[in-house]
Amino acid sequence: MDPVAFKLFGLDIRWYGILISTGIVLGAVLAIKRAKKENIHEEKVLDLLLFAIPAAIIGARAYYVIFNWNAYVGDVLSMINVRQGGLAIHGGVIGGLLVGYFFCKKNNISFKKMADICAPSIILGQAIGRWGNFINQEAHGGPTDLPWGIMVDGIRVHPTFLYESIWNFLIFCFLLWYDKKKKFNGELFLLYAALYSTARFFIEGLRTDSLMLGSFRAAQLMSVGVIIAAGTIIYIGKRKSKI
Repeated sequence: MDPVAFKLFGLDIRWYGILISTGIVLGAVLAIKRAKKENIHEEKVLDLLLFAIPAAIIGARAYYVIFNWNAYVGDVLSMINVRQGGLAIHGGVIGGLLVGYFFCKKNNISFKKMADICAPSIILGQAIGRWGNFINQEAHGGPTDLPWGIMVDGIRVHPTFLYESIWNFLIFCFLLWYDKKKKFNGELFLLYAALYSTARFFIEGLRTDSLMLGSFRAAQLMSVGVIIAAGTIIYIGKRKSKI
């Protein structure tokens, strides 16, 4: 499939960008709807997104460049050229969280409550965005004989984008279901982080394009750290809720 959907004023508009934008728009609509139930005005959510989305893109690119430093050192234009590809979800979440924290603090909004509001939107965006990897024929796994493998350069490989997308949609459904059962503010976001990281750890082991930290896959190290941190906080939070 051609990764370019169409041209606009001579500029290639890629399916990857369309899918990412679709995920952002749907996520924003969902977050606004959920914020209303928490008595948070939609303008506050829109203001937050205006800061958090660019921060997430910058964070995602910075994370990718840092772990591919040898390929970008000395070439600033390539570092900032997102159209060449190279965005890392972990960096995106970190960037969005940092900006979200300071935005909420400045506007006297509960950061934990806002994180819970946005958690389903984040994972929905990830689920949709992964299909851009399929169109670009990237972020796939190694060779496989499984019947659902996809052909890339004449080789049948694991469709890791599909594994992650399906898991992300399941997390999305679970978070919406669990929302009314949560014991404390912030639990929904922590569950998102832990559940996503659990799947990402195993799926990353199949990929052939992992960012590396020495001899370790960076995403797996990050996933383990997130699982431990999120699990610990959830455990403590639930114990406190029973007191």
